Amino acid sequence: MSKSGKNILKRLSLSLGVLSAFSFAAGAVITNQVLGRTVYNRAKKRNENELSKETSNPHEALRRERGLWYKSIAPESVSINNRAGERIHAKIITAKNETPVWVICIHGYTSEPYGMAAYAYEFFEMGYNLLLPDMRGHADSEHNYIGMGWLDRLDIIDWIFYLIENNPDVKIILHGVSMGAATVMMVTGENLPFNVKCAVEDCGYSSVIEEFSHVLSNDYKVPKMPGNLALSGISKVARLLAGFDFKNASSIEQLKKSKTPTLFIHGTQDKFVPFSMLDKVYEAAACEKQKLEIEDATHANAHLVNPQLYWNTVREFIQKHID
Repeated sequence: MSKSGKNILKRLSLSLGVLSAFSFAAGAVITNQVLGRTVYNRAKKRNENELSKETSNPHEALRRERGLWYKSIAPESVSINNRAGERIHAKIITAKNETPVWVICIHGYTSEPYGMAAYAYEFFEMGYNLLLPDMRGHADSEHNYIGMGWLDRLDIIDWIFYLIENNPDVKIILHGVSMGAATVMMVTGENLPFNVKCAVEDCGYSSVIEEFSHVLSNDYKVPKMPGNLALSGISKVARLLAGFDFKNASSIEQLKKSKTPTLFIHGTQDKFVPFSMLDKVYEAAACEKQKLEIEDATHANAHLVNPQLYWNTVREFIQKHID
């Protein structure tokens, strides 16, 4: 090779090294900002401040009312060891009348079981038991990083077997919102016991990479090239710190293996997990499936914008599969 050729390769290698270092450094900063426990802690304080304020917004008023119900019913705390020997935590609400039906109700990004109060209330009124897990990096979870549903899917399977151990005839429904919905879809791609009768996912993302890419470009206006570098860095750091690779965390790929009947719900005005992702996950699903679009609903607000349509559809779907 000529001297000039060697110089070009040297400069190219140096440039790639600088880009790689930038990618990793940016990834480290962003990972702690978006996946570190502090993001949940900040959101919790913000939510508590909002709940303390008087409001004329009917949606916020209903959330507050359901939150008061949740606190009054005093859910039981439960913890088990997961397959990795780590302690995982959840809340349990027992039905008024004995029933073998349990809903595993999974919260979203920066939320917690309490944040699912409005959903828990409806399932409780249907006569079902509830198990509400703490997702990784949230609430009582002992993990320091948010798992975006990928590692959480294995924790949910451990909760499924916990319920089966207590009652071999248990009938289980999976329900999740946003990140919790992505978790539900990821769970259904695994080999599940017959006790899992059906699933309901509400505004879940198609994959972690697509969701982060969307947020970077649409919410933070990061151009494509630095955005891709930052995303690559976040994925590398997440693999080191949070224990999962973004490339693997795909609802779409999991749904291709799913045998669990699933109801897919999404609001047409969702900009955070874009409405366009609904068709991606729905088309990918190999299972028996049903789709519900809620007009004018923004992210995770479908149950508030049209509660009658939302809950009638959910109720009919569940009854079809647990009888």
